[in-house]
Amino acid sequence: MMSPDVASDLASPARDNGLIDTLRRRRLNQIASIVSSGLTVALIGYGMDGNWLLAQYLVLALASMLSCLVLNAFRKTNAATVVFLVSLTTLSSALMWVGTGINDVALLTFPAILILAALLVPPRIFFLLLGGMFCFLLFITLATHTFSWRVNGYVTSPWEDLRDSLTILTVSGLVVWLILNDLQKALHSLQTQIESLKESQENLTYLSQHDLLTGLPNRSLGRERIERAIALAERQGTSVAVMFVDLDYFKSINDTLGHAAGDEFLKQVAHRLSSTLRQSDIVSRHGGDEFVLALVDPADEAGVSAAAGGLLESLTKIFTVKDTDVSISCSIGVAMYPHDGHDYETLLRHADMAMYQAKESGRNAMRFFDAGMRTAAETDMHLMTGMRTALSRSEFVLHFQPVFNLVDGSLLGAEALVRWQHPERGLIAPAQFIPTAEKTGFIVELGAWVLREACLQAERWRKEGRSDFEIAVNLSVVQFRRGSIEDVVRHALSISGLPPHCLELEITESILVQDTEQFLVSLRGLKALGVKISIDDFGTGYSNLAYLQKFDVDKLKIDQTFVRAVLDGPKQRALVVAIVQMAQSLNLCVHAEGIESNDVGAAMQSLGCEVGQGYWYAKPITAQEFSVRYCGES
Repeated sequence: MMSPDVASDLASPARDNGLIDTLRRRRLNQIASIVSSGLTVALIGYGMDGNWLLAQYLVLALASMLSCLVLNAFRKTNAATVVFLVSLTTLSSALMWVGTGINDVALLTFPAILILAALLVPPRIFFLLLGGMFCFLLFITLATHTFSWRVNGYVTSPWEDLRDSLTILTVSGLVVWLILNDLQKALHSLQTQIESLKESQENLTYLSQHDLLTGLPNRSLGRERIERAIALAERQGTSVAVMFVDLDYFKSINDTLGHAAGDEFLKQVAHRLSSTLRQSDIVSRHGGDEFVLALVDPADEAGVSAAAGGLLESLTKIFTVKDTDVSISCSIGVAMYPHDGHDYETLLRHADMAMYQAKESGRNAMRFFDAGMRTAAETDMHLMTGMRTALSRSEFVLHFQPVFNLVDGSLLGAEALVRWQHPERGLIAPAQFIPTAEKTGFIVELGAWVLREACLQAERWRKEGRSDFEIAVNLSVVQFRRGSIEDVVRHALSISGLPPHCLELEITESILVQDTEQFLVSLRGLKALGVKISIDDFGTGYSNLAYLQKFDVDKLKIDQTFVRAVLDGPKQRALVVAIVQMAQSLNLCVHAEGIESNDVGAAMQSLGCEVGQGYWYAKPITAQEFSVRYCGES
């Protein structure tokens, strides 16, 4: 069914035509009434003069005006208009025939009739009327002066001529003024609409080229201006610095203060970026919390560094959003024309690569593009393509490192570790592909596969007699950001049948300080499933006690660098003691990683560490080897 809005839009042309027809009928009635008034005045004059012949003509003309009004009342406006014009033309012709011919004052009506015809009827009828007038004037001239078919009849006095002329002039003037007044109004309305259309077009042009939130040039206009700057630099032999600016941890503002506050913050950022650079430079919003800037004809790289430093300093100053002080930083990547590229796309791509290098270096930094970044990006791309192919070909395998109770030496479970069994390069360690998987986002797919396979294998061992067996799986921060980690875990538990308490998910400390609110929601969802949460590599990150209180975790895994150094001296031992005591005070299980000697294992157990793993006990091995060694399979 058609909506009312659509029906209204479709009907609007018909509605406009109806308004025009109504206006035409009204004007025709007014014109016919004015002409009828003029004819009545003339009829009275000729009646008083006793000129009954002309009075009869005027009566017939009044009858024609009446028929015109009747036709118009029945919405026959076109026919009424033709009757009106033909009647006036016929009346004028008759008056000239019985009067003084082409010298009769009735001739004055022809121009007025033609003006009305030009405005009221189609061109074809206008020219027929004009042709008829031309033929009549030629005929009456020949009939009078050549063939003597007629002689000039009634000769009026000068006063009668004046009366008739004034009547014709008044009626013609009023009628023409009435029509032309409508035309002037229409022209004025058209001019107003044209000006409104121009203004609308200007507004649409502005809106199509500018970011609605910040007022900065959008991606399209920013590109256009930067391309013009590159073209000018090419002609003049100068340079252009393209900057890719990405705000650090901007999402935390939206999460904590709301999106309205985030929008207000972006407006303030846009103002600071614009006010920090020169008027000749270019600032545009690329999208989200990303901005693309261009320094036009910078002096040298030192000047670009100084400008980037000014941007970093400007954005680290406190912002006030909704009466709340907000501090943030940004990462900037720079690509130089012509050194790093000769077109916008290349420069932007290289600046983007440099920006990611700035983020990886710790954020709140600036990096220039270099060829090594492109090589690394190409390597990452090829590696990601290879990993996707490997996943489809089942080239990834899991190795399992056993986890033991340090008190009685019993097997508690295992940590699942992914390996790539490459058909040509052999077994590839995770350190060679996991960083790229995280950088490209492939870790979401790979992590889901690891979780699913680990749960399936753990359930097999449980059915083989290890009913208390626990499997530990590492999670990446990217899985929390890009994937619905709760759904992934729920699916893995469902298809494997593994009880949730037998699954331990390992997270690193770095996750705890990134996207805190989103992480907290995801962590609560995971805990609601019944799984265990442990903090991996504890001591190498932020080690903030406040995070341990805020996040509901079950275990701390002390990083192997602390474990290996526990016998190196009292300071190293004191660090481990502090970690163990802190964990125990929070009722957390303490897990030692990287135990590579009996002495280290004994030391960790004496300090209160309950669980451990390392090469002293066993290296990561395949599922089959694990089954043979620990599950009694032959």
